[in-house]
Amino acid sequence: MNEDKGTAEIAVGSHDTLTKLVFGDKQYFIVGTAHISQSSVDDVTRVIDEVNPDKICVELDQARYMSMTQADSWKSLDVFKVIKDGKGFMLLANLVLSSFQKRMGVDMGIKPGEEMREAIRLAEERNIPFALIDRNIQVTFQRAWSLSSLWGKNKLLAALIGSAFSTEKLTPEQIEELKVKSALGGMMDELAGYLPSVKHVLIDERDQHLACRMFEESGQRIVAVVGAGHVPGMVQWLNDLHATKVSSDISEIVTIPKKFPVGKILAWAIPIAIIGLVVLAFIHSGFTGGLNGLLSWWLIHGTLVALGIILAGGHPLTVILGFLGSPLGTFHIVGSVGILTGGLQAYFRKPSVNDLENLQNDITSLRGFYRNRVTRILLVFFLSSVGGVIGNLISIPAITRILGQ
Repeated sequence: MNEDKGTAEIAVGSHDTLTKLVFGDKQYFIVGTAHISQSSVDDVTRVIDEVNPDKICVELDQARYMSMTQADSWKSLDVFKVIKDGKGFMLLANLVLSSFQKRMGVDMGIKPGEEMREAIRLAEERNIPFALIDRNIQVTFQRAWSLSSLWGKNKLLAALIGSAFSTEKLTPEQIEELKVKSALGGMMDELAGYLPSVKHVLIDERDQHLACRMFEESGQRIVAVVGAGHVPGMVQWLNDLHATKVSSDISEIVTIPKKFPVGKILAWAIPIAIIGLVVLAFIHSGFTGGLNGLLSWWLIHGTLVALGIILAGGHPLTVILGFLGSPLGTFHIVGSVGILTGGLQAYFRKPSVNDLENLQNDITSLRGFYRNRVTRILLVFFLSSVGGVIGNLISIPAITRILGQ
């Protein structure tokens, strides 16, 4: 156990997983866990037994708490509404990350986040107040995306796709190593080097959020159950908070930053550029040249949209109508190509109750991702959108060549 400014030691588990901080009459006990480790569950139980805290804090937000405690919550999912509201990518990213953690948990014979469930179960059983101190997961994803450069966004997408297709399996020994702070330091440094903005949002900002929320909780003995990677940052924040070096105000990190809307400008600029080039082709090369430019763009763009749908395993009619209707998405008549194709897929392959009930199990394998109609819709939405973007970019020089003829 690590102890800052404290006296009595509490031996927990086989690793250095408990950090105790004492500030006057206030004591913090931070249990650093691996989210798919049985010994982490045992550590949580042992600490709560020995500390008998006034408050228990867990690294969850309200949405993940509801998902964890209400098994039927997925049954009310309206995937088309999610896509229409512009949250399709966020849901897909959430499922991909959950799938990786869930696969690891299956290998270890434990549900991901079981130590959080145990902490909440003990709190309810013993009438100990508990608090959900993590930031809303949607805010975290949106901040990570918003604060990333274009290159960073591409690397983030590559990382997500890689985790979705990964067959990596961890041994119990490797899982336990995830709780050792020295081992985690190297992992965090690697993440910071690969995706610094994402590391800042996923780790540093959440260290701040977790520590500030814990700092604001009432009670003299407070136990927090968090992933081991957050412990060093939380310790620093709690020390600085009690030394009044920093404020516990977290309003800045719970909002989506307003940046120059490059994405929105490009979303309109590219269609306008295509229209302008086609009009110029009609003026410069006559009706035949203009028609060739229009058909060239439609063929390239529609083909890559259709290819994305095929790669996602979309319905044949979604492929055909997605190809024919791709201009509607480019010119935002139906919102976006992804909304059009995702909506078509949802119409032709409407998710059943069985799909919703099995969603959490199906995301543990690539085969399950393609078998489940909910994730199939999200794949159609995502891959056709990517195809549409590439198609538009390729079309511009193709039409320009026609102008030069």
